[in-house]
Amino acid sequence: MRLNLLALAPLAAAQELMRFGCGQLTIDRIDPLVNPGQLPSQHMHQVVGGNSFNASMNPSTMEPPTTSTCTTCTYSEDFSNYWTANIYFRARNGSFKRVPQFANLGVGALNGGATIYYIRGYSASAKVTAFKPGFRMLVGDSANRKASGQVRQMCFRCETNKAQNPFGGAPCTGADTAAFPKGPCGGGWRVSVHFPSCWDGKNTDSPDHKTHIAYPATGTFESGGACPSTHPVKIPQVMYEIMFDTTAFNDKSQWPEDGSQPFFWSMGDKTGFGMHGDYLFGWKGDALQRAMDTKCSGNACRALKTQSAAEASKCTKPQMARENIGDTAWLTDLPGQNAMSYK
Repeated sequence: MRLNLLALAPLAAAQELMRFGCGQLTIDRIDPLVNPGQLPSQHMHQVVGGNSFNASMNPSTMEPPTTSTCTTCTYSEDFSNYWTANIYFRARNGSFKRVPQFANLGVGALNGGATIYYIRGYSASAKVTAFKPGFRMLVGDSANRKASGQVRQMCFRCETNKAQNPFGGAPCTGADTAAFPKGPCGGGWRVSVHFPSCWDGKNTDSPDHKTHIAYPATGTFESGGACPSTHPVKIPQVMYEIMFDTTAFNDKSQWPEDGSQPFFWSMGDKTGFGMHGDYLFGWKGDALQRAMDTKCSGNACRALKTQSAAEASKCTKPQMARENIGDTAWLTDLPGQNAMSYK
C-alpha cells in the first residue's frame, strides 16, 4: 500500500481513489458493446473481470454478479468487465506478434491484465453515485487516426525501467504522449484510459455508448470541475492502466528501415490515436456504492471483500473466437484485419 501511495502521490495526494488489479480473463475477438452477438467481432481485445463475459450480454437478461462464477479482480465483489484493444509488433519482414502484458506495481502477482481505478475526485463532500445495473460505456474511437480526434486523458508512458523509477507523475502529464512512443522503451509502456465522470442520471447506456456520459464542463473530475447541466450526476471516474512489455521488441534491426515505430493496435492503427476502452458494470449489490460512501482509498477497502492475486489469476475463460492470436507463432496479418487496413 505504501508503494502505491508514494508512486501515485501527484495523483492521490489530494483526492480519493480506489486502485486495484484485475488479472487477464481472456484475449478474444468478441465485443458485446460494439458488435453484440457477432462472433468473431472486428478486432482483438484483452478482457479482465467476471467470467460471464461473452459475445452477447443483453442487460435485460444478464447480470454479471449472478451469471459469473469468478472474477479476475482482487475485489471479489467486482464482476464488471473492462476491455481494451491489444498491441502488436510488426517485424521488418511484415509478420506480427502480440505484445504481452505484465502486472503493474503494487497489485500483486497477477497474470497481466489491468490496474483499475475508481476516482471520487478532490471534493470529499460531493456525493458520488455508483453505476446502476446494466450500465455500460465506451471511451475513445477505434477508427480515429488523428491527434485532434482523440478524447482527453488517453495516453502512453514510455517507461525507462519496469520499476517505474523515477516515477513520471500523474497520468497524461510530463513526457506522456497521445501517440505511440517513437523509440524503444526500457521498461515497456504504461497505457492510461480515463472515462468521463458525469452521467445524465437516466440512461444506463446509449446507442453510441457515449452520449449518456460526459466530462466535466471545466477541467476534469480530478480538478473539481462541475458536471454540465445535461449530465448533472457525478459518477466514479473509471481509469485503466495497462502495462505492455515492449522490451522484447527493442531490437532496432527488426524495426522498419526508415526507423519509424513498429507497433499497431489490434484494429490496424499504427498511430496510437485509436486507443479506446469499454466498460460493463457488474459490482455485486451495493458494493460499489458502499466503497464510494466510505471513501475507500487505494486497495485496502474494509467495506469490500477481497481475494488474493493467486486466487484472482485462477479465473480464466477460453476463447470463443478460436484463432491464433500471435503469442508464439508469428502472424501474417492482424486477427480480423488484412494488409490493406494498416498500410
